[in-house]
Order: sequence, then structure tokens, then C-alpha cells
Amino acid sequence: MDKAALRKQLIEERLNLPDRLQRSVQLQQVLRIWLVGRPDTVIGAYWPIKGEFDPLPALYRWQEDGALHVGLGGAAANRPDEPLAVESIASRSPLKIGLPVVNKVHKTLVFHAWYPGCPMEEDAYGIPKPKDTEVVVPTLLFVPCVGYGTGGHRLGYGGGFYDRTLSSLQPKPFTVGLGFTQGFLPDLEPEAHDMPLDAILNDNGVVWPV
Repeated sequence: MDKAALRKQLIEERLNLPDRLQRSVQLQQVLRIWLVGRPDTVIGAYWPIKGEFDPLPALYRWQEDGALHVGLGGAAANRPDEPLAVESIASRSPLKIGLPVVNKVHKTLVFHAWYPGCPMEEDAYGIPKPKDTEVVVPTLLFVPCVGYGTGGHRLGYGGGFYDRTLSSLQPKPFTVGLGFTQGFLPDLEPEAHDMPLDAILNDNGVVWPV
């Protein structure tokens, strides 16, 4: 099967997974545990489309924990039962989350700060992106996988955005693929321009490295 047909099949399978919600909950747990002890302060992620796993709830908890660790102080400390606005948590936390924005000229991605409820707009592909938030440079990048195989190889949507972005980012971020067990392709063959991921997580745990 050619890669275009394989992408279509895998996306359709993912959209129709009867237990996709349960798998998502499991992968949220895997992701949160995996993040424990990571030294990164800026993490790049993605807005989920076409049945992709959504990493943003786990990442917001990670950012929220960062705000708590530095101490919130002030009036909020005297009213522990009153939740802080998400903007306040995002601004006080030393940890930042970035979502990709397409650079139309270079066909690469830049990352803008995201937090729940921040201003958003659609990009040229109809995918929501942060509007007028600061540019951030991730040292850890979570990448969605349509499919994935051994050796850290990934099947994406075929646009090449991540490969070009990783070639241009300095220093190169640690890259982690996220997907469901349904997307595992034991015979996936990389192409010459494909850059292997440093790690892959699915709803069963760490797939790569083994």
C-alpha cells in the first residue's frame, strides 16, 4: 500500500476507534508520568485534528504544577479555595507551552505560547493557532503520529513541516511522537528526508526507545 492510501486508512481507523476516549485517558496518564523529572521549561505540542490524541490537558497540568512550585504568593495564597485564572497561572509559571504556526514562506513551523482560553485564530489549513502571543522556542517537542514504526520512524501527513522545522531549529529539540496502539506499523520504511523521533509514546506506554 502506498503512503497516501495508508494515511487515509489509518486516519479512518483512528476516527472510528470505539474506545478512543479510553485510550486517550490512558495516554494522558502515560504522558504525565513520562514528563516527571524532565528539565524542559518550554514544550511544543499541537492542536489535535482528525482523531489525534490531545496532549494539551496533560501539558496544562504540567504548567500548573510549575506555577505551584515557584509559589503563587499574594492574595491568592490567602484564598486557596479560589482558583486562579488560567492567564494568571500561565504568566506566573516558569513553564511554557507552544503551539505551531505555519511560516508560509519557509514552510516551517514557529511556536507561539498557548494557554486555555488564549486568543485563537485559524491558520491557512483551518487549524486553530494562538493569536498574537509570544514566540517560544521548545526544547521538547510532541509530534502527532498518523502511524509509527520501530527505530523512532513516523508517518505524518506528508507535508514535511516537522522535518523542515527540526532541520532549522537550533538547538534541535528532543522529539516525542504520540499515537494510539492502532497506529503501529512494524514494516514502516523511512524515506531519505525523514528524521527519526527520539521517543514514541502510546496508550500502552513507551514504544521507543525499547
